[in-house]
Amino acid sequence: MSQPPTGARKPGPARPRALQNGPRPARPPATGTGANTNRNPATNAQPIALWQQLLSVASALQAIRAGQSGTAALAAVDSALRPGVQALLFHVLRQAGRAEALRRCLVERMPPPAADALLCTALALCWSLDESPYEPFTLVNQAVEAAKRNVGTRKQASFINGCLRRFLREREALVAATNNEPLARWNHPLWWIERLRKDHPGDWEQILRANNTHAPMTLRINKQKCTLAQYQQALVAINFEADMVGDSGLVLHQPVPVPALPGFAQGWVSVQDAAAQMAAPLLLQDLDLTQPLHVLDACAAPGGKTAHLLELAGRGSPLQVTALEIDPARSARIGDTLERLGLNAKVLVADAARPQDWWQQHCGGALFDAILLDAPCTASGIVRRHPDVRWLRRETDISQLAALQARLLAALWPLVRPGGRLLYCTCSVFRAEGDVQVQTFLAHNTDAQLLPSPGHLIPGKADKGEAVPDNLTGDHDGFFYALLQKSA
Repeated sequence: MSQPPTGARKPGPARPRALQNGPRPARPPATGTGANTNRNPATNAQPIALWQQLLSVASALQAIRAGQSGTAALAAVDSALRPGVQALLFHVLRQAGRAEALRRCLVERMPPPAADALLCTALALCWSLDESPYEPFTLVNQAVEAAKRNVGTRKQASFINGCLRRFLREREALVAATNNEPLARWNHPLWWIERLRKDHPGDWEQILRANNTHAPMTLRINKQKCTLAQYQQALVAINFEADMVGDSGLVLHQPVPVPALPGFAQGWVSVQDAAAQMAAPLLLQDLDLTQPLHVLDACAAPGGKTAHLLELAGRGSPLQVTALEIDPARSARIGDTLERLGLNAKVLVADAARPQDWWQQHCGGALFDAILLDAPCTASGIVRRHPDVRWLRRETDISQLAALQARLLAALWPLVRPGGRLLYCTCSVFRAEGDVQVQTFLAHNTDAQLLPSPGHLIPGKADKGEAVPDNLTGDHDGFFYALLQKSA
């Protein structure tokens, strides 16, 4: 699969919420009209044919292969189709390596892009009888129907039909023939697999397995408005079950629409992974929040960590938070987040790597007591939430983003007061963006000391670092944390 470069801006919560925990499509009956249609959940009226969904999924897959993000590809899908399409697309992206390996077994020459996207969509959805969201024969029939209905694939409809019918006849042999291919087994680019094998020799398989699963929906409770136990009871009252994780988190047993969460509009709760919830407590630990402190959130959108800092400080705290974001549209989301939660921070549209553009003018040249740098990265730790990332990234992106991270560290470290601290974090499992980055920084900054920090958190794994009390014991994304203190 092609892997064009992506921008340096950290991906993350800009993606539509429904993408993060898309439901598995319901398996329809094997016969009758119900096998070919799903009722539109938005209107409960006009049935949606499965071929329509498959056509949109294939179109989105083709766009991602051409370098477009999953967010943009799904934005082009009709709103009535989008819920089903995004669930199917996530399934396809998690099985795209297997689908491509099977396609190579079926055809000698790669088909035209539109036909190949539709063929691989069908193969990704039906290759595993245990995981297929629909009966394989239904998927094949509807994929062929989709090919006939689309002007871009109509000429290849017979070809697609022949390939898929052959696959149904020879499924076991074809699957067995691809089982030993790393691309098919792990559904990641080969360079990604090798990088993980080198970076995490004891955990690389765990990381890859986790990346192909659904991420849990995790909530952060706003303790200014209710306690963890109170909110858990509010969930139980409406038949939502959840387990506690960390100091302020609840992991839902099943994802639910965000508007259905009790008190969401009133700011009782936010959606935030358990690993990301570690940032604010780590930065503020052992600080006297009754004293005036100035904190910088250097890459702040969409504002979850900014809000968590203010929630932990509590009402009446003199803590001042400045939130930077280089993208104006994403910066607006910080304001929306703070408004919903009833919190206040100074929000600036600025480049954290260029303090000369904002520090004197907007911060009066005052040094910060603490800085949170959630740096742009490959997002290799949140692939289960954003399965398009693995197919969009190129191996060269790692060094490019590591260079950007180093520039940000070099630009922001002089803004930390003596005795102050900087928390460096990324949602990456690649060591070039974590351990290696921090060790290089320490080697060039003798006034910096590494305080006890979680380091690399492995996605989907209950980390148990005996020497590091901050590691989580529940399910979470892949992350890296290093807390740096400046000499007094």
